[in-house]
Amino acid sequence: MKFSFGIITDDGKEDNISKIIESTKQCRDDYEIIVVGGHMTGDWGDVKHIPFEEKVSDGGGGWITKKKNVITEHAEYENIVYLHDYIILQDDWYDGFEWFGDKWDVCMTRILNKDGSRYRDWCAWDDPKICYLQSGQHMACTVPYSYPLTRYTYISGAYWVAKKQVMIEEPLDENLFWGEGEDIEWSQRIRDKFSYRMNPFSSVKLLKQKDVILRNVIYER
Repeated sequence: MKFSFGIITDDGKEDNISKIIESTKQCRDDYEIIVVGGHMTGDWGDVKHIPFEEKVSDGGGGWITKKKNVITEHAEYENIVYLHDYIILQDDWYDGFEWFGDKWDVCMTRILNKDGSRYRDWCAWDDPKICYLQSGQHMACTVPYSYPLTRYTYISGAYWVAKKQVMIEEPLDENLFWGEGEDIEWSQRIRDKFSYRMNPFSSVKLLKQKDVILRNVIYER
């Protein structure tokens, strides 16, 4: 399987970028690496580096939607991996995709926090049975990987895999910035239109520990 790995970044993350690039070497077919933002330092090898003039919203959030659309524009291969600069491929990533196959439009894998615990990967956003507390308050949930109701799911904006044609047809909304729910808006727009599948055989891991604000639920129907 051929992949385009697109990494969004800014200044000061060069060490992380080097680690991500190293983790892609497990791929046994053609692949490419696209880095949008930041500055190239040292020898990153055959990497497409695309300078980016950052723009921020009134709330101070970076223009990550535009950066990811730039990845789509420059990607050579059909399968595009979208990565923030703090997520690294685990050793099982490529073999897991070889096993799982490419019969999907949008795909998620396991995401691990730095301590090895599960992070926000296969998530329900608006399932009326499990995503609302007794008080009526909305609460997004991490669900078992067998959870089939993708019409209620959302795709984590920090990392996902998608076909290039999907992203051309439904790009991220560049009117939204980091922290403004751009991943939720995109998820709700595409989840009934395309095949969104969970690949449990591949995993990525965060390079920094992050708080998990979602709750884990047992799915029963």
